[in-house]
Amino acid sequence: MTSSKPSSKEPQNGSSGGRQQARRQNLAYQGAFEATVAILICAGIGLWLDGRFDTSPLWLLVGTAIGFASFVLRLLRLGRQLQELREAETAPDEPPST
Repeated sequence: MTSSKPSSKEPQNGSSGGRQQARRQNLAYQGAFEATVAILICAGIGLWLDGRFDTSPLWLLVGTAIGFASFVLRLLRLGRQLQELREAETAPDEPPST
């Protein structure tokens, strides 16, 4: 019979590395979702303003541009957050300075 022990190379469920990877993935999905929703909300507001003031497609385009700008900013912040997490994982543990 063969043993079903996990090899030492495979991450185990409770490992710190697995939790950190899950945190990075969670941040990535959350950031992508927020960025996409920003475009939809801003475009929706622009569409509503066009209907209200009969200025089609002026406010739709303005809203979409604002939504896209917020999309880009959110993804830049997400990249910075992920980079900080990666650096924190690879940095050696240093004793606190006094």
